Amino acid sequence: MAEKKLRLGLPKGSLQESTLKLFKKAGYHITVYSRSYYPSIDDPEIEAMLIRAQEMARYVESGILDCGLTGYDWIVEQNANVKEVAELNYAKEGLRPVKWVVAVPANSDVKKVEDLQGKRIATELVNFTKKYLKSKGIKATVDFSWGATEVKPPHLADAIVELTETGTSLRANNLRVIDTVLVSTTRFIANRKAWKDPWKRQKIENIVMLLKGALEAEERVGLKMNVPEEALKKVLSLLPAMHSPTISMLTEQGWYDIDVVIEERLVRDLIPKLKKAGATGIVEYQLNKVIP
Repeated sequence: MAEKKLRLGLPKGSLQESTLKLFKKAGYHITVYSRSYYPSIDDPEIEAMLIRAQEMARYVESGILDCGLTGYDWIVEQNANVKEVAELNYAKEGLRPVKWVVAVPANSDVKKVEDLQGKRIATELVNFTKKYLKSKGIKATVDFSWGATEVKPPHLADAIVELTETGTSLRANNLRVIDTVLVSTTRFIANRKAWKDPWKRQKIENIVMLLKGALEAEERVGLKMNVPEEALKKVLSLLPAMHSPTISMLTEQGWYDIDVVIEERLVRDLIPKLKKAGATGIVEYQLNKVIP
């Protein structure tokens, strides 16, 4: 009997570092070798390959890969017939969606999308941009951009449709956003035939569960503390738990151990309040995965 393998596509390029970091937090250690597109992974049932996110969907659709991670933008750009298993809300620089926007030079006469009539637009997202313009009743020339799209206006294009996460590059190139074309997040996709294979589907679902658990833990921490019985009610009223906190009796009479998971951004203000309310031995710890 042939050894079972899941062929997994990992995005090369802007998403690569954040994806490898997420997999590591999920429990998968991936090593990328110089000049190699075949990283090693500490799961003998997975064969990984680095593929640019722009190409991922078509390789998954064709069955060359069983599954992979790519942006929603590249799925719709290629009109790929794939199974979207999960939305994973992370990007190159943080846990947020990215946007494809229409941008023009700051001093351009173009003030709104309708002003693009008859203009030239540079973008890597050619097919979707054409659909977007058609939906607005706008006839314009759309050129494929091989890169450095922000420098095309005003000499090589009147406007661009470009991916942005923070807007820093657009501002640095003195560009002004006039509309949002598409909001995109990372998706875990699967080949439809592979998804029907019970073994591959279970393997994919396990990976996705761990990745989603790692993302859930990304902005949360755990808090442990000891609380005397007389302060218990006050302390519990301060805790914004995901669910109910875990409360255990200590061996010392009249004392309790409380364990809770909360958003990390709340900790700075919460710990002094807990201390004032009577909690002692407060310990903050990092989480790798939170599985609902």
